[in-house]
Amino acid sequence: MKTKTYNFAVEATLDVIGGKWKIVILCILLGGTKRTSELKRLIPDITQKMLTQQLRELEEDNIITRTIYNQIPPKVEYSLTEYGKSLSNVLDLMCHWGDVHINYLRSNGEEIAVVYEE
Repeated sequence: MKTKTYNFAVEATLDVIGGKWKIVILCILLGGTKRTSELKRLIPDITQKMLTQQLRELEEDNIITRTIYNQIPPKVEYSLTEYGKSLSNVLDLMCHWGDVHINYLRSNGEEIAVVYEE
């Protein structure tokens, strides 16, 4: 196993949740278990390949769990693990700051479209 080296603790966090899509996926899963198709519908700009890759990485890091149901058609669901739920405070703060930032941009005359529901 390769030794990971971090100069700052935040690097360890970013190693797990960094990137454009992982945080979005995690924020969605904070609301409960979702199927792959639901995640894709909620994140329309992500490609299927990228969604699959991000889900696999989060699963490898024990942040999410994948449950496969033996039925036809196949059913796969994703949810946060107990360890993954430990990110909820971080994610909540990031969502709150995002709202603050959107309001800041709007107050400076920028047109901002927000599609998500809370």
